[in-house]
Amino acid sequence: MSLDIDAPQALFRPVDGVDRVPLRGASVRFVAPGSETSGRFGLFRWDMAPNAGGPGPHFHTTFSESFYVLDGTVRFGDGRRWWGATAGDYLHVPERGVHAFSNASDEPASMLILFAPGAPRERYFEELAELLATGRELSEQEWTSLYARHDQFTV
Repeated sequence: MSLDIDAPQALFRPVDGVDRVPLRGASVRFVAPGSETSGRFGLFRWDMAPNAGGPGPHFHTTFSESFYVLDGTVRFGDGRRWWGATAGDYLHVPERGVHAFSNASDEPASMLILFAPGAPRERYFEELAELLATGRELSEQEWTSLYARHDQFTV
């Protein structure tokens, strides 16, 4: 086996080069989007304000999601039960696995989210941020269309 010395050997992205998208009560940083990893995975950092809430039960059909709590307490649910996860706790959700999360505590919380393969999730969060910034309200049909476009299906 030979080494292609002309091929990139590593990808370094300093924190000030990582896009951050503000959402209601949270922000997401695209640490390593699928476009940077040749679609192998996507790695995002999710920071939540105290009592920030989060997405209700939903699932994805084409990628799994893994969550690693960095700080605070994150509530995770699978549609039947809820867990209070703290720093160092991990949750893996396979394709079609129902999941939800929120910060229901009085302290901020942060976690890493790993998507595999690297679905282009950044556009989904950018669209949500645009909607929040403009105050535009979507009909139920428009929400369903937006979710479907981004492989997000509510339960």
